[in-house]
Amino acid sequence: MTDSLTPPLSRSPLPTRGRSLTLAVIGDVHDQWDTHDEQALRHLGVDLVLLVGDFGNEAVSVVRSVAEMALPKAVILGNHDAWHTATAWGRRKCPYDRKLEDRVQQQLDLLGAAHVGYGKLDFPDLGLSIVGSRPFSWGGPDWRNKSFYRDRYGVESFAASIEKIGAATQQTSEEVVIFMGHCGPAGLGDRPESPCGRDWLPMGGDYGDPDFTEAIAQAKQWGKSVPLVAFGHMHHSLRHTKKRLRDRLLQQDDTIYLNAASVPRIVATSSGWLRNMSLVTLENGIVTRAAIAWVDPSYEIQQEEILYAIADPVTPQI
Repeated sequence: MTDSLTPPLSRSPLPTRGRSLTLAVIGDVHDQWDTHDEQALRHLGVDLVLLVGDFGNEAVSVVRSVAEMALPKAVILGNHDAWHTATAWGRRKCPYDRKLEDRVQQQLDLLGAAHVGYGKLDFPDLGLSIVGSRPFSWGGPDWRNKSFYRDRYGVESFAASIEKIGAATQQTSEEVVIFMGHCGPAGLGDRPESPCGRDWLPMGGDYGDPDFTEAIAQAKQWGKSVPLVAFGHMHHSLRHTKKRLRDRLLQQDDTIYLNAASVPRIVATSSGWLRNMSLVTLENGIVTRAAIAWVDPSYEIQQEEILYAIADPVTPQI
């Protein structure tokens, strides 16, 4: 399947040596988003914001606030963002008249080009492109929500999904490509604690997206540099144990896979609140640092857990 599309003939060079970028990855929001988030991101001086979905159960007002954020951003919608539309049981429980409203489409219209599901965004000033995997994903090895993907995107199989993501990759202008999805790719482990592992009964199993995995492999086969794959969906807090958290970062070859789904992402404290985001440093086209940060009401990082760090990065050869 990786040879189904012709690779691009020419692309822009890698970012200038010494260029350092800060990316913020916002995990599953679940209605926890307000104006403080944009202020915090501005205060921290991030260059690009990646939001990996689940803003709420078709929470149009939350998505509108995200869409209005005047910072460079890329967004992919998650399974909760089609909660009352994608499945038969969701449609039965829908609290609004679906004949009069299409809240999935409302969210897509609000986000416009910022939504990269089955698409791409180029940031030539940052020296990178963003490619989105299959939007509204629930994860897992089975092709689910068949009518939803057929009607919305004309996609009826994993193979067609791979081709659609590949077409977006083919159109990118930059050699450095960051992939983002709601659910992560398959192949990151099958334990309940794995980045995309099933932590509900029956316990264990890889619930990553197989089409996402193949699309990343395809991009690398075409000579793309893929320093980061960002996603959420599988919450850090595990259902079967409170003694540990899910594995949130994994390195395979030159790629960092980051699960940013810290839920709840805003917690109350004696000083007001702490809000969560993952911060990734990109230098010379590779990840040199990734951390989970908790920001306080003064927009300073009060707590930080470093998940990955290297010194003196070497520019990858393409």
